[in-house]
Amino acid sequence: MAFLGQLRGWILGAALVAILCTTAGAIDIFLEWHVAFDTTAKPLTLDQPVITINGKFPGPLINVTTNDFVHVNVYNDLDEPLLFTWNGIQQRLNSWQDGVSGTNCPILPGTNWTYVFQTKDQIGTFFYFPSINFQKAAGGHGAIRINNRVVISVPFPKPEAEYDLLIADWYYDSYKLIRSVIGDSEVLYHGVPDTILMNGKGPYGGPFSISYESFNVTKGKTYRFRISNVGTTFSLNFRIQNHSMVIVETEGSYTNQITVDSLDVHVGQSYSVLVTADQDEADYYMVATPKMFRVNDLSSLAGIGVLHYSNSVSQVSGPLPAGPDPFDWNFTVTQARSIRWNLTTGAARPNPQGTFNVSNVTLAQAFVLQNSIGEIEGSARYVVNNVSYYTLNTPLKLADYFRNGSGVYQLGAFPTRSVDEDTAYGISVVPGIHKGWLEIVFKNNLDVMDSWHLDGFSFYVVAFGLGDWDEGARAGYNLYDPVVRSTTQVYPGGWTVVYAFLDNPGMWNLRSQHLQNWYLGEELYIRVHDPDPNPAKEQPPPDNLLLCGIFGESGAPAPAPAPWSWW
Repeated sequence: MAFLGQLRGWILGAALVAILCTTAGAIDIFLEWHVAFDTTAKPLTLDQPVITINGKFPGPLINVTTNDFVHVNVYNDLDEPLLFTWNGIQQRLNSWQDGVSGTNCPILPGTNWTYVFQTKDQIGTFFYFPSINFQKAAGGHGAIRINNRVVISVPFPKPEAEYDLLIADWYYDSYKLIRSVIGDSEVLYHGVPDTILMNGKGPYGGPFSISYESFNVTKGKTYRFRISNVGTTFSLNFRIQNHSMVIVETEGSYTNQITVDSLDVHVGQSYSVLVTADQDEADYYMVATPKMFRVNDLSSLAGIGVLHYSNSVSQVSGPLPAGPDPFDWNFTVTQARSIRWNLTTGAARPNPQGTFNVSNVTLAQAFVLQNSIGEIEGSARYVVNNVSYYTLNTPLKLADYFRNGSGVYQLGAFPTRSVDEDTAYGISVVPGIHKGWLEIVFKNNLDVMDSWHLDGFSFYVVAFGLGDWDEGARAGYNLYDPVVRSTTQVYPGGWTVVYAFLDNPGMWNLRSQHLQNWYLGEELYIRVHDPDPNPAKEQPPPDNLLLCGIFGESGAPAPAPAPWSWW
């Protein structure tokens, strides 16, 4: 026992030294959020509840630098439980702060809870949003910027200014009404969103718009736009009248700089583009329209904002700038394949991104995940390999820590390479080999676009394809410079393949970013764990840990953890 105590002390000391070395210069940032329903912040003249943060919709920008510690004290003034998740923030060694139903107990109405996470070894463009109860459809989202440390160069000249642009589809109906319709329905809710918002504002000239988004620029200057699709359903094509865009970054990865006239941004994705104000001094349309859906200039599904030159004396006029045909798969797949990792530049660290390549890795695991729609107990559900995730009142992370999952979930019962014959509910938890390479094949059996996200990691997007996937497709993977991100699209009737290095222990959510798919079961969890107590593993739970489910309500004394489970 004495030896074990000395060993534990040595490990903790070494870990502390490593943390101090890697976080030099980092600061603590303290935020206080009051989350409430607010009709005064509504984007349209329609009477509908909007989730605001400190009275704002969208919520406040989180503007931090690599390795900073962010403390967000969330006061829940809603009438139902609440959680926030940080889309793309990797939460190194700390899935306790991930903010999804499998990792956190919800923040109950009238209470508050403080998230604490570190933006460790990350840069880039991300966003946050409420993760439970279909609340994402009511707002509550906001932008996250993680800036480079001053000692790390950025691979383009400093822009005149940076703008955050959150584009999102939006329903006229209340999210609670939609939630009630889809919850126990024998058929899926097929109502499509009604309009497209830009930073929580309706389309320019829209029939129900209160205001529209406008960005001020000066002729000859270059600006960075950080664009995120924070919507629920539609992939969106974004473009600016008479202006080209240079793609420079996506979800924490600097890309090869390519110039585009329009950019497909799929649900849950984020990009940085550079825009030079090189046209006559006037006002120009900024437009976001859905993929796989035809719209015209008068459609409410054309999100419209304005790029305003400082000396402009003319308002926008004429037809909207045309984008690619929304059903042109050649355009969208070609563009997706052209977005490559910049191998010559650093990002969060000085060494080039290309130092971390997948050209010669050995795969330790491979998952083939097929989505579809099934009926379970009279309700329409989204399923993965014929299993629809069943959300428990007890977070999986709590069960894992206190009971090694016993009595809550069965590790490895989910079929990762085959489709079960019977469609059923399941508590889908799969083992991930710590520090092993995982291949995930996402097969989309639906006739609409899908989008998948993995919390806790960025993955290498090595291939897109249409039709069926088989192992022979591996010969065509891009293993030289695949882009690294945390959300990828999967085309209708097609497949996407990613590689992930599972070096971040914890309980991590793998989900569809399409809200109805996610809400109705298209998700699972990957438990990344190493039982060896010698190396430092995931952090222990925070002092303010909330308890719920089989462990009682918040404030109850915590049970003793399973032996060594906190390593």
